[in-house]
Amino acid sequence: MTEPTRAPGLGTMTPYLSVVIPAYNESQRLGATVQSCAGFLEGWASSWEILVVDDGSTDGTAAVVERLAASEPRVRLIRAPHSGKGAAVRRGMIAACGSWRFFADADLSMDLQDLSRFFEVPVDVAIGSREAPGSRRIGEPRWRHIVGRVFNVCVRLLAVRGIRDTQCGYKLFTAEAAARLFSTARLDGFAFDVELLFLARRAGLRVREVPITWRHRSGTRVNLRTGVVGFFQILQIRWNDLLGRYDHGLRGAH
Repeated sequence: MTEPTRAPGLGTMTPYLSVVIPAYNESQRLGATVQSCAGFLEGWASSWEILVVDDGSTDGTAAVVERLAASEPRVRLIRAPHSGKGAAVRRGMIAACGSWRFFADADLSMDLQDLSRFFEVPVDVAIGSREAPGSRRIGEPRWRHIVGRVFNVCVRLLAVRGIRDTQCGYKLFTAEAAARLFSTARLDGFAFDVELLFLARRAGLRVREVPITWRHRSGTRVNLRTGVVGFFQILQIRWNDLLGRYDHGLRGAH
């Protein structure tokens, strides 16, 4: 499929694309991120919205979004108690109205020009990948890359086979896939991405990795401890599945 230069809109009532940005104490860089996203979408999509989910921030994150929303009604703020990135993304994706729903990290480490790549092949779930052929990593510390690769081995052995990068913070869902997966998902922490992909596979949805250009940003919250916690969350996914806790939400999936 040819990359779209301008995404086709589906009318004023339903945005073509919703962008969900989870944010926790991101007042320093969130304004630039939202403005960059809005500027890009204005020239790319005929209808769009940006939802920032403030995950109980203790700085001025909410105030930054409110100032932007005052002049741009397509920017929305969702306030939530601090529960973790997974919970914030889930709130935003369920509240979103778009026919397509994309979540993105607040540091905007992905080149926005890569967004068109997510639409090249019709799928239910398209995930940004720093490991797929054609991807690029810029400035990533070696220790972080090692932690990520070790974690991915655990993911492929215990939960989701064949996915080279489950943790990249840029993922696209159809409205139908988002409604099914995010209403079923349970994890709030680091491995929530793994759970989503595990559920997508269980539901028989089409999943594709998309190569992106990714730049390391300072202030990352990923460390060895998050990797260890994530490993135990993978075990929790398997336990939830064994107990049938996902069955109701995935019933009738195709």
